[in-house]
Amino acid sequence: MADAPAPGGTRVAAVMAAIEARIAGRLLAPGARLPSVRAFATAQGVSKSTVVEAYDRLAAQGAILSRPGSGFYVAGRPAPFCLASAGPQLDRAVDPLWISRQTLEPFPDGLRPGCGWLPPDWMPEAALGRALRRVARAGGPMLASYDRPYGLTALRAHLARRLGERGIAAHPDQIVLTESATQALDLVCRFLTGPGDTVLVDDPCYFNFHALLRAQRVKVVGVPFGALGPDLAALERALAEHRPRLYLTNSCLHNPTGGSLGPAVAHRVLRLAEQHGTLIVEDDIYADFELEPGPRLAGFDGLERVIQIGGFSKSLSPAARIGFVALRPDWAERLVDLKVAVSLGNPHLAAAVVLEALSDGSVRHHMEAVRARLAEARGRTAARLQAAGLAVPHLPAAGMFLWARLPDGLDAAAVSRRALAERVVLAPGNVFSLSQNAAGYLRFNAAQCVDPRVFAVLERAMAG
Repeated sequence: MADAPAPGGTRVAAVMAAIEARIAGRLLAPGARLPSVRAFATAQGVSKSTVVEAYDRLAAQGAILSRPGSGFYVAGRPAPFCLASAGPQLDRAVDPLWISRQTLEPFPDGLRPGCGWLPPDWMPEAALGRALRRVARAGGPMLASYDRPYGLTALRAHLARRLGERGIAAHPDQIVLTESATQALDLVCRFLTGPGDTVLVDDPCYFNFHALLRAQRVKVVGVPFGALGPDLAALERALAEHRPRLYLTNSCLHNPTGGSLGPAVAHRVLRLAEQHGTLIVEDDIYADFELEPGPRLAGFDGLERVIQIGGFSKSLSPAARIGFVALRPDWAERLVDLKVAVSLGNPHLAAAVVLEALSDGSVRHHMEAVRARLAEARGRTAARLQAAGLAVPHLPAAGMFLWARLPDGLDAAAVSRRALAERVVLAPGNVFSLSQNAAGYLRFNAAQCVDPRVFAVLERAMAG
């Protein structure tokens, strides 16, 4: 058998890397038997002698053990879990974790049109300052004690009223506070899934969903998603074929497409999920940017088979991170047990500050102004993108995101790497796409595209 050359190394090194990746990703646990030499040679398309040499080298390094007459086995204790190894080995320039880390790095004069939050000067800093001072003056438990297991009662009551304005009937005891919307999703996935379960996601979807679900050791399946919602025929096929435990989606101001579900589509999604015994997790983190409340899966369902998560890092401040989960009362009680087990509680001080800020009438007026600024920024950004040769198939009615298609022949990852050399962080489409079918797309945050340097760098990056 003639082995094909392995990019960036020898065939033996490629076989070793494949085994090491399986061990790092916990696909091969300590003591697990490795595939036979013949079977692995066939699977990798290499010769048996190549696999024998790779196994011998790994045994010499102590990664695996040879048991004469029995085969090769994973040795010792596992290495610390490597999240990147749990999924496809993508170029780090388009890896979700890499994108997150680049957008979070504080570098001077850098621009972040690919990030998912508002610029600091768009945030209600004055209201937050007043909230901090009021909490500090009040002193007492807010400053020096743990919160109760469900989270601050007054904030949960406030959230119940806000959810009611969006058509979601929830008692405060159906709301569990968390450290962030990300932790809320992590807890829900721990609560409802186990390793090997299947979770459906939109394709494209928020890129951190991919990383978080890989950390849960679940199987992730994508469903094509457009401006009007998921492809309903594809959703039905995926539900029937994979029998997923959960479907994770945005019904309002979808990230990255900006689309929102209409009532008919929302009802169909709920009906299909119920027919196939699938629960829905509705991420509503961008709800505050809506002009008028749209249909919510959780509202139509009454929180029976739909769990909603949300938070305030996008509208109030990433520095005041509080998330929440709204769900059935019997599940809420059990979710609180899990939250206590993994984190003991939630940040009492942050919850108090968020409540004070939300109770400040100026925040409501501030958000009205933000929505108006975003409308202007979306229109201006769409025009600049189109002038640069990109297409914007759908102009959302609200929110910060524009999903733009590059001219034919351009790869978003390559464009993003060139832009990064000029300290501009873009968000290439395949970061959001499980199927890797969005190589020609970029997600733009209109609020982060005010600086004209964004488009100058973009045009140079497109030109190569």
